[in-house]
Amino acid sequence: MRRYISRTRQTLTIWNRRRNTTMNAQLHPLEVNPITGEPFLRLRSHPNIIITPPRDEDIPAFIPLLNDVTICDWMSGPPYPYTVEHSTFWVNKCKSECEPILKQLHDAKDNPEPIIVRDAPIRYIREVKEDGTDVFIGDVGFIRCPMGELMSPKGLPLGTFDWENKQKMEDENNALPAGDPRIIWSIGDFLDPKYHGKGIMTDAVRTFLHEWGIPRMGIRHIWAATHTGNIGSVKVFLKNDFKLIFTHEEHAVAKGKMRGINLLEWKMDSDK
Repeated sequence: MRRYISRTRQTLTIWNRRRNTTMNAQLHPLEVNPITGEPFLRLRSHPNIIITPPRDEDIPAFIPLLNDVTICDWMSGPPYPYTVEHSTFWVNKCKSECEPILKQLHDAKDNPEPIIVRDAPIRYIREVKEDGTDVFIGDVGFIRCPMGELMSPKGLPLGTFDWENKQKMEDENNALPAGDPRIIWSIGDFLDPKYHGKGIMTDAVRTFLHEWGIPRMGIRHIWAATHTGNIGSVKVFLKNDFKLIFTHEEHAVAKGKMRGINLLEWKMDSDK
C-alpha cells in the first residue's frame, strides 16, 4: 500500500512549496503523490478513487479477483484458473507499457506544449482509505483495438467477421503513430465485485477518457466489446455516450464455450 495525503490546507501548502521544483507540467492533469512521487488520476465523481501506475505489490491482488467467476466469466483473455505466474506476467506487461510513457513525459518536461503519447502512465484502480493508504480494486486501460475481424477497410455487414484478415488489420491499426485519429481503440477493465453498483467504473472510464485519453493520447474512436449477457458493462459504456452497434450470439470461443458479442462505439463527434 502507498500513503496518500488528503487535500487539506496543510497538504496544499506542502504541494505549493514543492510545485516549482518537482511538478512536471507534462504530467497534467495527473496529480503527484508528494511523498512517493507516484503520479495518479483522481476520479471526477469519486475523489477517494484513483488510477495509478502498476506496482509489483499488485501481483497477489489480481489472483483472487481473476479467479472470481463473477469477474473471469465475462473476460475472454485471462486464463482460468489464474495463477501467480499469470499475474506476474500481466503486471510486468502493464509496467512495460506505462513506464516508458512516464519516462517520455519526464524527458519532455522542458517542452511548453503538452505532448501526445501512445499510452498512459497509469492503469490500476485503487481506493484511498481514510488513513491515507490505498487498496487495489481494479484495472482500466485504453488499448489498440484487438478486433481486427471487424476492421475491413471496405466495411462489413453488421454481425459478420473477417477472421482471415484479422491479424493484418490489427497490425495496421497498431502501426499508426500516436495521436492519429484513424486509430481504433478499445477498453479493458474489471472491478472488484465489492465495488459494483456504485458508479465507479462508469466514472473511471469517463475520467480516464476525458482527462487523459482525448487530450494526451488523441483518442477519437473507440470500440468496446462485451460478452452478451454482461448487462453491467454495457450500462457503463452507454452512460459514457457509447452507442450499441450490434449484438451477435456467436462470435468466438472463450474459456471453452462459444460467446456472443455486444459491440459498442464511441466517436469524438458524438461526445457530449
